[in-house]
Amino acid sequence: MIILNGESCEKTDTLLALLNEKNYRTDRIAVEINGVIIKKADYEKTTLNDGDKIEVVSFVGGG
Repeated sequence: MIILNGESCEKTDTLLALLNEKNYRTDRIAVEINGVIIKKADYEKTTLNDGDKIEVVSFVGGG
């Protein structure tokens, strides 16, 4: 299990797989794992471990 934005959820193999499963638009988010910001280029190669705490922040534009 991992913690995603304060809620427990099942772990996937990679960060990108998790983001896709949760329908996040990767071009409009920032991701932090255990206090470390992850570069977008690293989403696919970032593996997840049990107990990881992941925070996803979405950017919202307005006018």
